[in-house]
Amino acid sequence: MGKGNFSEDFKRDAVAQIVERGYPVAEVSQRLGVSQHSLYGWKKKFAMSAGSSADDRDAEIRRLKRELSRVTEERDILKKPPPISPRMQSEIRVRCGASL
Repeated sequence: MGKGNFSEDFKRDAVAQIVERGYPVAEVSQRLGVSQHSLYGWKKKFAMSAGSSADDRDAEIRRLKRELSRVTEERDILKKPPPISPRMQSEIRVRCGASL
């Protein structure tokens, strides 16, 4: 197995075959013509970068949930009819009676 320069996409696809599809490292290594050592290194490299992006994604989800909660609360407040005191009702009736 010679030394080759593989693109990042090729490396990610090779790692995906191991991690996501469950193929053994030895089989992927033989099929792609890559050493097992290289595959393990790529797997470690992409697992670290995937972990940080997962943390970023989790933080974004938490932020969006807080924002959704706040916006939902604001919407519910705006949907409620304004409280009408008994004094306001009599004033409204007086004005309605006077206009007729």
